[in-house]
This record gives sequence, structure tokens and C-alpha cells, in this order.
Amino acid sequence: MTTRTNARPARPDQASDRSNARPAKGLPGEGAGFEAFGLHPELLRAVADMGFTEPTPIQQKALPAALEGRDLLGCAMTGSGKTAAFLLPILEKLRGMPRGTTRALVLTPTRELAAQVDEERRALSKHTAVTGAAVFGGVGMEPQVKAFRKGVDILVATPGRLLDHFQHDYAKLEGIEFLVLDEADRMLDMGFLPDIRRVLRHLPRGPRQTLFFSATMPKPIVELSRELLTDPVRVDVERRQAPATGITQALFPVPALRKPALLIELLKRDEIGNVIVFCRTKHRANRLFQKLEKAGIPAARIHGNRSQNQRTKALEGFRDGRFRVLAATDIVARGIDVEELDHVVNFDVPNVPEDYIHRVGRTARAGATGEAYTFVSPEEESDVRAIERAVGRPIERRTLEGFDYGAKEEERFEVPVGERVAALKARRRDERERARAKKERSGRS
Repeated sequence: MTTRTNARPARPDQASDRSNARPAKGLPGEGAGFEAFGLHPELLRAVADMGFTEPTPIQQKALPAALEGRDLLGCAMTGSGKTAAFLLPILEKLRGMPRGTTRALVLTPTRELAAQVDEERRALSKHTAVTGAAVFGGVGMEPQVKAFRKGVDILVATPGRLLDHFQHDYAKLEGIEFLVLDEADRMLDMGFLPDIRRVLRHLPRGPRQTLFFSATMPKPIVELSRELLTDPVRVDVERRQAPATGITQALFPVPALRKPALLIELLKRDEIGNVIVFCRTKHRANRLFQKLEKAGIPAARIHGNRSQNQRTKALEGFRDGRFRVLAATDIVARGIDVEELDHVVNFDVPNVPEDYIHRVGRTARAGATGEAYTFVSPEEESDVRAIERAVGRPIERRTLEGFDYGAKEEERFEVPVGERVAALKARRRDERERARAKKERSGRS
């Protein structure tokens, strides 16, 4: 069963530090279905509706311990099925409880991941009376306030927005019995560890079951897991710093200024299907989006400067086929799952091999196949060599027959930051002058 998570593969120097948890035991035999876990028929029906018959390794190892009520320390790579591994046990226990009290809190590092966990919660709970809501920034507060007041069973939240709510009397979570920390190492990377500790101070001190998931175990995460977990079961799934086996990888050497033209040519020749194109910066994603629109290719963009509503609409349009291309920054590399994604294109070579793994991992999900192309300018060759060392082999190099690699571009692709700032200041100065002139005209009249 797939899940929409964005954990990072472990680095060898981190994989050995796994706190003092002990491994799980008493697991169902290999090939056993979800029925082997004793889940209620309502949940089994939902799992079947989602088209899954056999649990993934993380689910096979985690479900028995979690269903027993044990604390859990889970380590697994992205796309391994972690979301269902913690949601199914919680749903099983909440199914027969009275409504009106929030009993489960799931903390995630990003709004996209929170939305996806809540989406999977809805799918798995649709034949039950269990309720839930997502709490994150970038959207209106009022629906979230109603969820607190109503006492939905499961809250999926980002730490920052949750702390915003905790400033008000309605946001009391005194009935929490289940706590999940998803992508704990990603929260550390994003500087959320102090926020997590503040959130914990708002939770009841009584006994609760805690499920802790992290792809890597840096020292601060180890310390946090020891604080939160009581006699935990460790669930460790093999993690490799390599793309899925179903991904065909290829490099396209190309001058930096010819990258947009190469992408457009590949799209027009149908060498590329639906595709997420990763850019180094928000500005480059915007510029690529403009180039694609000018070429008549349906496209959308998603990055940190887009509002939550804009990001949601872009993803929805991409998923339902209205947009063929999604120009994105790495905000999408971690935490966004698009089913049946044909291609990923690294418009800019990531300078960290781990980011390459996550980017190309958006395709070939759940055992499917996909292709990952990387456009490499001469100045990016050193980053490519680091990526090839990380994946353990050379990556095939390709050229597009008939494409003019040496053609001159009429305009720059990327406008330097200094010029953009100067243009913005000039535009604001002009706006002030127009406003002043308008006021003067109004006074004279």
C-alpha cells in the first residue's frame, strides 16, 4: 500500500543510531493480506477500495505493534507506506469510541504533507464514523476553529499553525491518546524542533501511544525519540540512497540558455508526457512557466511564494490533466505524490545528491515505471559526478536528434536579482507618483 510521505533516505553515518528501541516480533507471514492483522471489516473494505491487497514491509512490521498499543520508532524510505502504518491502528481504536473528543494528533513538517495525510485519513475512514481535519497555514482559520470546537477525532497539523490556535481557549487537546510525529528529521531540517516542544507542552501528561517516524536519526532526533517513547518497538525497513528500480534515468548535456528550448522541443515531440520540472529557484520556476505558456503548453507552477489556494489549484489541475507541466521548486520533491507521473525533469541539477533522489522519486511510485531526465549545463558537471557516485553508477547521456544546441537565445532566461530589485523599486516609485498625481487632481476638482 502506498502512502504520500516525503522522508529522506538514511545516510550510512546515521543509519546505525536508532535509540534504544527493540525490534518488532510476531509478524504475519510474508504474503499475508491486511486480514491477518485483525482489522475491522470497515477498514478492510476501505483498503480494498483503494486497490491494495498486500501490506508493504513497513506496514507488515509496524501494524502488529501499533495495534497492540506499543510505542513505535519507525525508520523507512519515502513511498514505503508509512501513512497507513500509523493511520490504520489509530482508526481501528477510534472506530468504536464516542465522538466529540480529539484523541489523535499527527504532526507533519509541511502543509502539503498535512493535506495528503488527511486525504488518506478520509479514504481509510470513509466506511466509519471517525472524523478528522487538517490544520495548516496559508488557508482560512475558521474551518479549523470549527474542527477544534467540534472535537474531530484526528487532527493532522503543522506545528506553526497549531501553535497559532493554541493561543485561543477553544484549542484544547486534553483528550489526546495518540500522537504521531511524521518526518521528524524533516522537521529538524526546517527548524521546527522548538515548535514541537512547545506543542508537547499543550498536550495532556497522561498515558498516550506515540508513533515516531524518521528516515534518519541525527542526534537531536534520537534525543527527542527517547523523551517521547516508552519501551518502543523499532521498525526498520531497508533504506537505500538510490532511486526506485522502475526509474529510467538520463542526462541531457545542454547549454544553460538552451534548457527551455530543449524542454519545449521534447514536449512538442511527445518525448515527455506529464511532467514535474524542478527548478533551482522560485524566479526560474516563474520564468519557465512563462516560457511554456508562450509556447502554448498547458502549465502550472508551485513554489513557496504561491498561496496555499494557488498551490492547491495547480496540483489539482496537474493531477486531473488540465496542466501537462508543473514547474516547481523542491517544495514538491518532499511530500507530493502524483499517481501515474510519466516524467520528472531536473531543469537545474540539484547540488545535493539526496535532493536528486527525492526529485526523481516522484515518478515510478508504487512499483510503476517512469523516466527522469536531467538537463546538464557545463558548469553543473561536478554536481552530476556527485550524483553518479551516490547512485553507484554512471547515468546514460542522451542528445535530441535535430535539436540545435548552438542556437542563440533572443532573451535571457534568468534576470539577475539586482535588476529585479531595481525594477521592483522603480515600479513602486511610479505607483507612488501616479497616486500622488491622482490625489492632486482630485483636490483641484
